[in-house]
Amino acid sequence: MDFRPLHSRYVKIERAQDLPEVQPTVVDVAVLDMNHGWANLGHDSLVHAVLEEDGVAARFAHDHGLHLRVLSFDVRRAGVIPEPPGGRFGVYLGTGGPGHIDPHGNDGVSEGSQGMREDSSWEEPLFRLFDAIFEAEDTALLAVCHSFGVMCRWAGVARAVLRGPAKGGKSTGVLENVLTPEAAGDPWFGRFVNGRERRLRILDNRLFDLIPGPRPFPAGMIPIGFETLGIGGPRGDALTMMEFARDRDGMMPRVFGVNHHPEILHRAGQLEILEAKVASGEVSAQWAAERREILTRSFADEDSMSRLAETAEITLLGPLRFHVRRQLAARAEQLGRAPAGG
Repeated sequence: MDFRPLHSRYVKIERAQDLPEVQPTVVDVAVLDMNHGWANLGHDSLVHAVLEEDGVAARFAHDHGLHLRVLSFDVRRAGVIPEPPGGRFGVYLGTGGPGHIDPHGNDGVSEGSQGMREDSSWEEPLFRLFDAIFEAEDTALLAVCHSFGVMCRWAGVARAVLRGPAKGGKSTGVLENVLTPEAAGDPWFGRFVNGRERRLRILDNRLFDLIPGPRPFPAGMIPIGFETLGIGGPRGDALTMMEFARDRDGMMPRVFGVNHHPEILHRAGQLEILEAKVASGEVSAQWAAERREILTRSFADEDSMSRLAETAEITLLGPLRFHVRRQLAARAEQLGRAPAGG
């Protein structure tokens, strides 16, 4: 994989005028950057997951004269929201981010705000975008961590609760989630359950639990995973994976989110992304040193790396490949460069 800057295949959108022109041979993927300007590795890792992880998609694009491009929208800091489905975008990705899941709670002083002061005006138009994506059967939204929490607020399926001393405070490091009984009957997740309780190793970094309410989940919205209280421990009360909608054939998660970081994988690749950020002056030397230590500690053994890679495949990369390939095939067909259904 090539972890160097992606140049023309990646465009950061902070103002409407930053949007490049629509090009028939370019398939654009929208990233909802929820980091509010905070230094992180997750955003760039999602970009690379689109542009570098899938060799089959890359070959298909090359063979049919197409190009993938990521447009990253600075949602929380700049208030820019991508256009709804039906035009440029068929795949949306949501990143992690700091502070309270409810932007109204980020007053800079409240516990859980992490010192952030936030203008909440982005939330209403983002919720309208979620509504449009949910209704568009050919459009996907895959989200991690903070974006997943925002999606739970949008759908009303869980409330954000700051992790207190009883829960050990912030959840961080290599931990575990357990797939639900409902996951066993899901066309995608069921293939990984095989009639037994299935636990997944996850890379966690969260201040808030997402606690479902007393009412049943809305029809068609399926809880896929919950936290465990320690590796090998019992299932906890925090929702960690949710399928909000499936694709039009009912086979693959189409609107889906997780409260961990499956995009943070391949230690060598993460370190290359980190060094690129240092070289560009994007992060401080101290921040970089802390992340190097975390990466070394979190990926300390081959078993952890293997299990985290498996989780990434199940909860992010598999669905992402499916939806990106579908968009590429649809564009090739529109341009007369592939047979119908190719």
